Amino acid sequence: MAIGIEQLRDYSSIFSRGVAAALLKGDRTALDSKIARYDTHWYARCGATYLQYLRHAYRTVEAHYRNEYVLKNNFLTEWLLRELGQSDSRVFSEFRAGKSVADLVIFNGISKAFEIKTELDSDQRLPSQLTHYAKVFNEVYLIVPEGKVDTYSKYTDVAGLITYNETGRSFDLTKQASRNMHVCAETMMGSLRSEEYKELVCEHYGELPTMTSFTQFSICQALIQKIPNERLNALFIGAMKRRKQHGIFSMRYYRELNQLVLAMRLSDVQRRELIASLDVPISRSTCTTPS
Repeated sequence: MAIGIEQLRDYSSIFSRGVAAALLKGDRTALDSKIARYDTHWYARCGATYLQYLRHAYRTVEAHYRNEYVLKNNFLTEWLLRELGQSDSRVFSEFRAGKSVADLVIFNGISKAFEIKTELDSDQRLPSQLTHYAKVFNEVYLIVPEGKVDTYSKYTDVAGLITYNETGRSFDLTKQASRNMHVCAETMMGSLRSEEYKELVCEHYGELPTMTSFTQFSICQALIQKIPNERLNALFIGAMKRRKQHGIFSMRYYRELNQLVLAMRLSDVQRRELIASLDVPISRSTCTTPS
């Protein structure tokens, strides 16, 4: 049975922050409307829980659409979680670097940024994105369809390449990124919270200078710019590794929710509440009442 683009986009919206926020309040209206609109036959065959329906929607999008959420979620689950074996590693979604926002980043022994491109994405903004990432991260990677390696190979002087196959679940390192240990203090400051850059100054200089809430940024930036680069890089990674990691991720159970948990910075309690909201039977009336 052919699945239209409108239906695939509707399925994709299930994994949005708005729907997740509603689910945390016990509001399953968005899922009910999609079941009634598209999946009364699925319900007749499988009639089960909202959690099983979410998995059905995810598998459908994964097979036919492979949007940014699916690719980010699969890469996080199939690749980055394996790098999180070190207890002090940290992974973040939508991390600001200069005027750009990296899709995913990880801090362990070094810092890495990942920019994901789908089949439909253009590379129009990519040069500026890579320039910003390279000022903050030791390694930068592009994650691209395996059929578009030639399109993105012109950027390999700045970034490494990771390709994904047509299923969107298998990722291969095509080209290792060149390692850059130089950190631009000015760009890095935009990635730090106020308490983090003050802690960084205190860690290096032993104390904080006299400053006010109005002058702290400029004073700390001036001091940070004087820190030797190797030391600054290590201090930055240390600060990010101390930043709280929200959520628990799984490579097996509830894997469809990993990226949503990361992006929304859900606590462990909130993650359990989200799963509990989904792990309830679908009402029969949902499939007999038009949306």
